[in-house]
Amino acid sequence: MRITVLAGGIGGARFLAGLRTLGHDITVIGNNGDDVTLFGLRICPDLDTVMYTLGGGISADRGWGREDETFRVRDDIGAYVAASGTDDLPSWFGLGDLDLATHLVRAHWLAEGLPLSVITARLCARWEPGVRLLPSTDDPVETHVTLAAGERVHFQEWWVRLHAAVPATGFELAGASGASPAPGVLDAIAGADVVVLPPSNPVVSVGTILAVPGIREAVAASAAPVVGVSPIIGGAPVRGMADACLAAIGVETSAYAVAHHYRDLLDGWLVDETDKDDADRLNEDGLLARAVPLWMTDLDTTARLAGAVLTLAADVRQ
Repeated sequence: MRITVLAGGIGGARFLAGLRTLGHDITVIGNNGDDVTLFGLRICPDLDTVMYTLGGGISADRGWGREDETFRVRDDIGAYVAASGTDDLPSWFGLGDLDLATHLVRAHWLAEGLPLSVITARLCARWEPGVRLLPSTDDPVETHVTLAAGERVHFQEWWVRLHAAVPATGFELAGASGASPAPGVLDAIAGADVVVLPPSNPVVSVGTILAVPGIREAVAASAAPVVGVSPIIGGAPVRGMADACLAAIGVETSAYAVAHHYRDLLDGWLVDETDKDDADRLNEDGLLARAVPLWMTDLDTTARLAGAVLTLAADVRQ
């Protein structure tokens, strides 16, 4: 089957590792709302996390960045910050020494005028992820966060430096109004047999992909079943701080509420067994929902979850 997945970083990448074992033709539309320019380098955290994870280079402990990574450059930047008494250098962002090579190469090709989609394909030629990885757009977009006090900051500053502990009141994909889907994105959605929303952050991962003009409309118009996996288990995020993002937009942190957040797009929704009541409520609401084990503890459990997604898609067709 041709499967198109709208994926964020860690959760999306781990789901893709299990889906890939099933032997289908997979296109990944990756979130680049997290992208940020630091030290003159364009950093694409979610695209790189998918690439490294599927290419066997991800840090198993952190779930992001490279395995066997060192942070000598980051630490030395911190020494300059300490000595100078300034705070205008983003020493809080954990650029690893191996990871820097990816960003340097990307920055070089961007300076030569290559689009991000071409650069991503070139980077993947080394890592061989076994999927076709596309950025949601070639245009420069960035997620900005409005804090409760009214200040606007880049998503990475809110997420990494502030640990999402400062209340937010909204998110905006800056640059989206002038952006368009990257080449191949709309074709991948229109030509899919199944479209999957994996257990990625529904606000700042899948949500920012859908914020690129034309992508939400393409998913809504797809003839293929659109099936999602809840990133919430037992009222809490599987990983990260999705609850802070959901609270900022007025959505309850529950499998049921996130399904309704996507309701105009979804044909099917998987929740964890602990949230079976949510599945029952969703079925009463007219959305086909199933309760299955969602914890991706290893490759086998993740592959079974991916299989459950395809089974639900088949049920939708029937």
